[in-house]
Amino acid sequence: MKKFCFLFIAMMLLGSLSMSAGELKPFDPETMWEMYRVGNPVVSPNGQWSVVPVTKWDVEKNTSQSNFHLLHNHTGEIRQITFSGRDSGPAWSPDGTKLAFVSRRHDGPGQIYVLDLAGGGEARKISDLPVGVYGLQWFPDGQRIAFAANILAEYEGDWEKLGELERARAESKVTAKVTENNMYRYWDRWLTDGHVSRLFTIDLDTKEVTDLMPRNGNFFGLMGGVSYDISPDGNTIAVSKNSTQPPFERTNHAIFLVPTDGSGTLTNITPDNPANDLNPVYSPDGRYILFGQQSIYHFYADKVVMTLYDTRDGSFTRLTDHIDLSTEQWFWSDDGGTIFFIAEDRAMQSIFSIPAEGGIHTEVFRGGTNSGAGQAGGQHLVFNHHNLSAPPEIYKVDLRRGMVEQMTGFNDDLVAGVNWGNIEDVTYKGANNADVQMFINYPPDYDPNKKYPLVMMIHGGPHGIFGDSFHFRWNSQLFAAPGYIAAMPNFHGSTSFGQDFAISIHGNHAELPFRDIMKAADYLIERGLVDEDRMAAAGGSYGGYMVSWIAGHTDRFACLINHAGVYDLHLQFASDFSANRQYQYGGSPWENAEQMNAINPSQFASNFSSPMLVIHGELDYRVPVAHAFMVYNIYKNMGLDARLVYYPDENHWILTPQNSLFWYEEFHGWLERYLR
Repeated sequence: MKKFCFLFIAMMLLGSLSMSAGELKPFDPETMWEMYRVGNPVVSPNGQWSVVPVTKWDVEKNTSQSNFHLLHNHTGEIRQITFSGRDSGPAWSPDGTKLAFVSRRHDGPGQIYVLDLAGGGEARKISDLPVGVYGLQWFPDGQRIAFAANILAEYEGDWEKLGELERARAESKVTAKVTENNMYRYWDRWLTDGHVSRLFTIDLDTKEVTDLMPRNGNFFGLMGGVSYDISPDGNTIAVSKNSTQPPFERTNHAIFLVPTDGSGTLTNITPDNPANDLNPVYSPDGRYILFGQQSIYHFYADKVVMTLYDTRDGSFTRLTDHIDLSTEQWFWSDDGGTIFFIAEDRAMQSIFSIPAEGGIHTEVFRGGTNSGAGQAGGQHLVFNHHNLSAPPEIYKVDLRRGMVEQMTGFNDDLVAGVNWGNIEDVTYKGANNADVQMFINYPPDYDPNKKYPLVMMIHGGPHGIFGDSFHFRWNSQLFAAPGYIAAMPNFHGSTSFGQDFAISIHGNHAELPFRDIMKAADYLIERGLVDEDRMAAAGGSYGGYMVSWIAGHTDRFACLINHAGVYDLHLQFASDFSANRQYQYGGSPWENAEQMNAINPSQFASNFSSPMLVIHGELDYRVPVAHAFMVYNIYKNMGLDARLVYYPDENHWILTPQNSLFWYEEFHGWLERYLR
């Protein structure tokens, strides 16, 4: 257990280490995959304990195991409490003596288990359903547990019938997918199988399951989760779910009130908002529902404003209109007088607080990337923290004194043995003379008298950031380790720098970010840090779009790396979610096509010259794999250097250990070929 002041945290962010470089080894992908993946803490009702999910990968077997550890929030004592390797989604009982969670330890779809922490012994299996469950919450009386499941609507409340329907579908020899919807697949799965999302309850004594939304034919979150909260009296649930109907020309998440008696009458309390309403949370006294609200439906990075709904009179109060931060992960203090929340701010993800009635917000903790905060008694918050030089661990902040304490050390030995590159946080003048923030990851044992090859990292989105975070897929320390400077500019369109900066590229994804990236290279050259003849640009998703744009507009990079990148904007109308593309691109194939083609990388292939590594996964529905085949084939037909790495079993991300290790091998091999 280590205690840190803010100054020391800042030093850690700069990569300062007490061991000499001679005792350390360079960071490599194998070491990254040895690390424990520490999840967000789930704090007990009395604030004394936290359950911490921890995942460990077996690279040889290409599999992972996830178990829970019980952390004492005050002493730092920690012990493992589950051992099946297949546990997730922990939820405390109201009295803090039991833990409900989802497990697949029985080799079937995930079911509800309850572990008695006071009495000891094995966890009891509570549910036995033919489909997996998720999103567990206890009712205030501790007698029932709410959960979500995706079911076939025609089951009509008969779980045995549902099992038969599922088995029949699994055994069917027909593989066709049929739809008339605009929205019919998402990320890496099809939405044509007839499943809908619903909330249920299960009685712990009788095991009776009640469908709370028997007439719901819609879905919650498309990535598979659900956001809801149970009122303190147990009579009502507030849930965020899509409110639009087939053919789903667009989506709109609204807040619905669901009675818990099973009557199934849903009430939409945000029907007039055309954009998303998210993450409802009841106040401790049950009077208010706190949720997040966006205003522009076709701008997915629109600022999220924390909003209060008064259950007594139906009025709304927008708490953070005056703050140029997009809020998330909000929760009430135990006494209901304060609201804590997390927001991206200047390339970091910080913790804030605001009085429950609104007013001036306060920065509770800044530095790195923080998530999953919970109140551990009246004086502390417990949360997950990581930064560019340290993987996730659990930390605690003293709300009165501001002191920070590291509570877990799953990866301390590995971290202490790595020769990390230092991190510099800079601001330079980008397009239109605007301030643009950038992280510079120096190579280990950096020599200021040398000029280094540059790896210009271009983040995805485009509305996202290369933040002060430990990334398990695009890790800047791994890119810098062989002897490169890795630069991460947060160009126009990046989040965490205000609404105006984020929305500035809506309708034109190319111009301002490209100019920002070129000026980032100029800045690094002018400072004498990099060799302008040995520069590479690499990006994924939107970053891959920008790599293809760079290929058609400059030859100053010795090589390019394009992962899951958008090459032809026409093809993006074959992506999983094509709604709102015309707003993003300023045009479409049927309207203002000239404007769309003006920012379409495929229109500038005649200018290609820089060698390009192209990487893509077959199961990527966000950026269909045809983008990769098209740009690669064009390169080869033009007689240019190009290399294709194709994964038949990966989606938009490379998720399995051995595929990831191969990815880094290809990445570094391409850089070695052209930058050495």
